[in-house]
Amino acid sequence: MSDPTDLTALALAEAIAARRLSPVEAVEAHLARIAAHEPKLQAFTDVYAADARLAAEGADRAIRSGHAVGPLHGVPVVLKDLIDLAGRITMGGSAAHRGRRAQTTATIAQRLIAQGMIVLGKTHTVEFAYGGWGTNQHLGTPWNPWDLAVAHTPGGSSSGTGVAVAARLAPWGIGTDTGGSVRLPAAFCGLTGLKVTVGRVSTYGIVPLSTTLDTPGPLGRSVADVAVLYRAIAGADPLDPSTRGVAPADPMPDLGRGVRGLRLARMPEAERTGVAPAMLAAYDDALATFERLGAEVVEIALPFRLSDLVTAQASAITNAEAYFVNGALAEDPDAPLGDAVRARILAGASVTAQDYLGAQHRRRDLQRQFLTAMDGFDALLTPTTETPAIPLASVDEGHLPSRFTRFGNLLDLCALALPNGFTADGLPLSLQIACRGYDEAMALRIGQAYQSATTWHRRAPVGLA
Repeated sequence: MSDPTDLTALALAEAIAARRLSPVEAVEAHLARIAAHEPKLQAFTDVYAADARLAAEGADRAIRSGHAVGPLHGVPVVLKDLIDLAGRITMGGSAAHRGRRAQTTATIAQRLIAQGMIVLGKTHTVEFAYGGWGTNQHLGTPWNPWDLAVAHTPGGSSSGTGVAVAARLAPWGIGTDTGGSVRLPAAFCGLTGLKVTVGRVSTYGIVPLSTTLDTPGPLGRSVADVAVLYRAIAGADPLDPSTRGVAPADPMPDLGRGVRGLRLARMPEAERTGVAPAMLAAYDDALATFERLGAEVVEIALPFRLSDLVTAQASAITNAEAYFVNGALAEDPDAPLGDAVRARILAGASVTAQDYLGAQHRRRDLQRQFLTAMDGFDALLTPTTETPAIPLASVDEGHLPSRFTRFGNLLDLCALALPNGFTADGLPLSLQIACRGYDEAMALRIGQAYQSATTWHRRAPVGLA
């Protein structure tokens, strides 16, 4: 058996189920890699080494005795530091909550554990998940593993999960996405990440940022891994009203159907302005790949510029809801909040009830306009970000990298980010596949077709032996 950390999550699961590899060996290999590289990468807020070893021993005995609870029994996973585990610290990325010990376990964590997965630890996040670059002023910023010499943006807010999975410290993990926070680390760290539709996955037990827009989602090394992890966490939850009435949908039956006969939307020419040449070249190559695979690719006429949605309705909604949750803390000058995050939260103080309700009304109108524009299309393809990861020293916290992601949250779409190339310096590039709400199966199907024809997702960061 090769190094277990080299295996994708599904390959790891298959090896464990076939007893070619034990959960103990899988967990020990990942813990050893964490011990070797965590001092540099700083992906974790806490590593549950002792508990993970105990869980691995129990999983090993259960599997050997014929009592496996399912095909994912014994597979390690990591959770973003917004997800509660009873008795464990959940800081939400904030030094102000260093001692916040969870009283309950989030539904998403309960589902993973019930299927036999083993939580290796909690991963870093931007403070209160309120930022896209992945920076954290007080608790530290994880190191993007694609450049070990110069610190680059890992993407946020699920920065630690992105770094941990990219660096093979974990086979897959859970993030959350309010304006791009699964897709941005996927883009900057060379991973596949799924932003789900509100109501697909329970948010109960997850520290909120914007209750209208928050969505948990999986990060992995392939579409197949992400599809399986998504299936493991999706479903109705009586503790989360947003999940009521959402019919379950298994993405696996259609995953391998390909794209022949599908009609895919190319973004308008005006949206190319300001996008890095390498990103555009990779985007165009991806469009050509889909055409070779039998899809029809046609430019779409959108009723708005995507960049307009970054600073309009989405900001009013997120700012108001973030202030409702953390306004009192942000108003306290002695609270150890990051300067940029404090400013974003305080911006919500000026959002009136009329502003907020108006933004929600305009949001619904924009949703209708977008769905009209999408009539006849199966997905909209865009780059995930304007640029690849940038040096941390170049970050402007007043500008967020969510031009191509935030509209998905505002319009309540689902969207998949996946690697579609690399820069000359070896930094990942990323494609986004945005589909109508509750059409995750289509986004995953299109992504799977692309990864069946390309090898970008198989690359790993160098220098992390």
